[in-house]
Amino acid sequence: MSKRMQNAYAPDYVSPPGETLEELLAAKNMTQTDLAQRMGRPLKTINEIIQGKAAITPETALQLERVLGAPASFWNNRERNYRESLARHQENQQLEDQLGWLQEVPVRELVKRGWVPRATSKIEQVRLLLQFFCVASTAQWHIIYDQPLAAFRRSEAFPIDSGAVAAWLRRGEILAQELLCAPYEATQLRAVLTDIRTLTSAPWEEALPELTRRCATAGVAVVFLAELPRTRVCGATRWLSPHKALIQLSSRYKTDDHLWFTFFHEVGHILLHGKREMFLEGWMEDAIKEAEANRFAADALIPSSVWARFVRTRDYRSKAVITAFAQELGIAPGIVVGRLQHEELLLHSHCNDLKRQLLWHVETGVADSPTKAPGTY
Repeated sequence: MSKRMQNAYAPDYVSPPGETLEELLAAKNMTQTDLAQRMGRPLKTINEIIQGKAAITPETALQLERVLGAPASFWNNRERNYRESLARHQENQQLEDQLGWLQEVPVRELVKRGWVPRATSKIEQVRLLLQFFCVASTAQWHIIYDQPLAAFRRSEAFPIDSGAVAAWLRRGEILAQELLCAPYEATQLRAVLTDIRTLTSAPWEEALPELTRRCATAGVAVVFLAELPRTRVCGATRWLSPHKALIQLSSRYKTDDHLWFTFFHEVGHILLHGKREMFLEGWMEDAIKEAEANRFAADALIPSSVWARFVRTRDYRSKAVITAFAQELGIAPGIVVGRLQHEELLLHSHCNDLKRQLLWHVETGVADSPTKAPGTY
């Protein structure tokens, strides 16, 4: 919202156009009966207009122009402003009944990150939040955001703020809408995955913009966005339209192996599962589809036959062997380490220096891209 709009005068009350009409009649020494006769309208209609019970239609405005001289545009504008004022007054009353919703959304954090402007009143804050979520009421917010999130089974071990998750998802949608993408093509997406796989060993400042660009050619918007407190979401996949998918990755990743595996996992959801579904990584979901996405990611990064041959060797725990194997595949060595640790073939305390640590830019609450931390490669 611009500073000019924020400082614009917005009166709480606009008088009905009937008051102006009554004043004009008095100035012309004309009665309501006289006006009714000159306009060929019932006296009751004129009286209801003056009392604000009946609206001035465009036809009536033209008649008033001919009889009283004031332009029809004047009467139309007065009527429009008055009805809008009434609607806003009614809206304020409705929003006042919805103030409790502010407790369900992390307002302070959204304002801090610049996702939502700071309001001068609670009613205005509700209005700004509804605009952010692109819904007309809190009732619609619960239908569009809260109900789908409630369908995911959550771990009892950690408290999760579904309002924060909804805000994180919505911000991702906004950023994705700004990304120009070609119409989705599964064939194109599969084609670019081979090239994207080689990006895992490239510097972050090169890899992530190129990842975003190549996915856009296949109709997939990729967004990196720092998580909000108490969301515990690693990533999300959903369809913005039948022709555009969104992969949203959070800042929960500390090493490159986690980030790349989750990206390919999300791609697996896009290629293998329905366009009407949403997948939230970090929350408990459909176990079968999660297993399918996991298998897709593992095979996309390291083909199963190649992996089986590698782990049959007795020296796969060697850093030199891991590095050589990664170079042979054209992937980052941290990915090999991560898979060995996941399959319990390597202790989680071993070979972690082959992983690249991630440092997310979260000063403003937005992580447009993670970069390598100082001292890492």
